[in-house]
Amino acid sequence: MTRPPVRYRIITASLLTVAALYFLVPVYWLVVSATKNSADLFGTFGFWFSGHPHPVDHLVDVLTYDHGIYARWFANSLFYAGAGAVCATLLSAAAGYALAKFPFRGREAVFNVVLAGVLIPGTALALPLYFLFSAMGLSNTYWAVLIPSVVSPFGVYLCRIYAAAAVPDSLLEAARIDGAGEARIFGGLGLRLMTPALVTVFLFQFVHIWNNYFLPLVMLSDSDLYPVQLGLTSWTGYADRQPVLYQYTVGGAFLSVVPLMVLMTVLQRYWRTGLTEGSVKA
Repeated sequence: MTRPPVRYRIITASLLTVAALYFLVPVYWLVVSATKNSADLFGTFGFWFSGHPHPVDHLVDVLTYDHGIYARWFANSLFYAGAGAVCATLLSAAAGYALAKFPFRGREAVFNVVLAGVLIPGTALALPLYFLFSAMGLSNTYWAVLIPSVVSPFGVYLCRIYAAAAVPDSLLEAARIDGAGEARIFGGLGLRLMTPALVTVFLFQFVHIWNNYFLPLVMLSDSDLYPVQLGLTSWTGYADRQPVLYQYTVGGAFLSVVPLMVLMTVLQRYWRTGLTEGSVKA
């Protein structure tokens, strides 16, 4: 196999370097700023540490401020994103598998409705969802954020496409001949073969819920139910009167990206392994 010309490799490496800097420079600034107090945050160079950094002390201040309200927001975000992503992944897997492997009248119409759901922005649905949950008495509760989070049209679309390509019909027929029920086939074969797609859906949905700001803003009025993103925004609203909240907001933003980095680091191994296994089987 011939290698591409040097100029193409240089262009590719340059573009990747620019893209990496675009994404990593804000993270670097966040790491540096999380080590500073309020005075150093505005009085020193933004991309270098202050003379006496105390990151642990500043992060402890974030976690203990206002009786540990940030820790509650952090736990709320973990609950919303974790439970919502798991439920969304399972529902997407079941729906995508059914659309791919069970012929029935109106299947393509249902799939087209799912595709339409991908195109509708979440902000357009927030207000109707609020009226619906308010009429049901579920507004300003955990359910008001969690229930909408378990629906992922993109996840259904991805699982349907992946199941059609990665789950052989002959293998399903062999399992049925051996006497396995549809639920056992789906749980024992379908989910295993669809692992790369499931990891992808889980990651996308977790990040989407974790970073979701508008839906909790519309649904919640009790600060004890806030996720991290909404809580940090509420701090910035009082920062003019309490300048220390600028420092706490930066420290809280740094802590909020840690779960996403850990999750990506842990799950990418299963992602790559699943993709490699699928290519070998093909």
